[in-house]
Formats: sequence, structure tokens, C-alpha cells
Amino acid sequence: MRLAFISDIHANIQALTAAAQFLDTQVVDQVVVVGDLVGYGANPGPVIDFVQQRGYLVCLGSSDLRVALPLGDRQGRHGVAEQVISWTREVLLPTQLDYLRSLPVGGRLRTSEGRIRFFHGSPHDPEQKLDLAGSEEKLQVLAAQFPARLIVSAGTHIPYLRRVGEVTFLDPGSVGLSLNHEPGADVAVVDCVPGGFPEVTLHKVPYDVASAAFDVLAWELPAQIAHVLKTGHS
Repeated sequence: MRLAFISDIHANIQALTAAAQFLDTQVVDQVVVVGDLVGYGANPGPVIDFVQQRGYLVCLGSSDLRVALPLGDRQGRHGVAEQVISWTREVLLPTQLDYLRSLPVGGRLRTSEGRIRFFHGSPHDPEQKLDLAGSEEKLQVLAAQFPARLIVSAGTHIPYLRRVGEVTFLDPGSVGLSLNHEPGADVAVVDCVPGGFPEVTLHKVPYDVASAAFDVLAWELPAQIAHVLKTGHS
């Protein structure tokens, strides 16, 4: 079985379209979106429609949560992210907001080679980032609580791959707002190998960054976002 994991699309339809075209050439069995369809970018509605039309498997991200359930407004947050989240909530259709509200916090896949678990952030909270580069002991505890051959977590916008014991941990990075100092869409392709560890390949897919940045500025969203798109770092 061949799977693809993408995350943190952040309303960047140009990046998502390029990533999907790339994955069409990889002949994957399932594409999994590990949260954050919206936030930061200028095309939240088209991104939601695209993943639905393609039949991607999607879980809830932190930005999705804050757009769909505006309880986060009570926590006194300010800045670029909150400005765009408020704008996103205004431009989405009611059906698109309902779709975000319907997303599960995480998910699992069963393969002949073992179970895969995925979630944005931590297993029970999309807003709490999991430190995959942290202590091996903490990851061992997580692996014991959520038995799987592959555990996928996102939210850092930086691709990361690590093996602890018999478990592979993966952060696929960000399709729409990558922060690994190279513009482009991050994509992870996973081959489930009988009797072995999952074979993970990390890809950087080029897309029309100038067009995505133009859309951000045309909607009068913060110029800092356009800078991140063009440079790959904040």
C-alpha cells in the first residue's frame, strides 16, 4: 500500500493543486490531510471544496478548529493568525464551516503491515504541538498509548522523520506555508513494506508561489504571509 500525507495547506490552493498533480504521478492509494485546511492563505473555500471533491481523508487542525468553533477568541489571542482566522470565518460558506466542524480530531488506518495513527498536534488536542524531536522516552510513552507502526503528527510546518524502537514518527511539513527555508509544498509518500518499517520519502513540490502571494496581498491580508510564502521562513 502506498499512502500520501500532507498537512497545513492553509488556504493555499496553488500549492494544494500542485501537490495533488504530483501525487497523481505517484499512484497513491489514499491521501491523508493531517489538519489545517484553512488559516493564513487567501483561498479557504476552494481548498475545502478541493479536498472534498478528491475524497481525501482529513482530520481537524488547530486553525480549522479556531475558524469553525470561535471559542479561541476568548483567549485573548492577537496577531497575524487571528486576523486571518476572523477573515476566513467571514468568507466561508455555511456548508464549508459545517464541513470543518465535522472533521475528526484524528484517525487511523489499518494496513497489512500494521496500524497507522494520525492527528494534528497531539492525539487529543489539535492546538498542542507534539515535539517529535524531543526525548525518546516521551515518544515511547506515546507509542505505548497509541500502538502503531507509523504515527503522523503535524503543525510545525517543517518536515521531520524519526524512528524510535519499532515506531516511525512523521511530520509531513506544510503544503501551503512551509518553514524549512525553501519555498514549495511539502509532501510525504509512505510505502508500507511487508515485514519491514514504512518507507517514507519527503518531497518538495514547486508551485506558483508568486500567484499565491499575490492573492494574499489582493485580499489585504498581512504582507508577512506573502513573505513567508516566497522565502520559506518567517
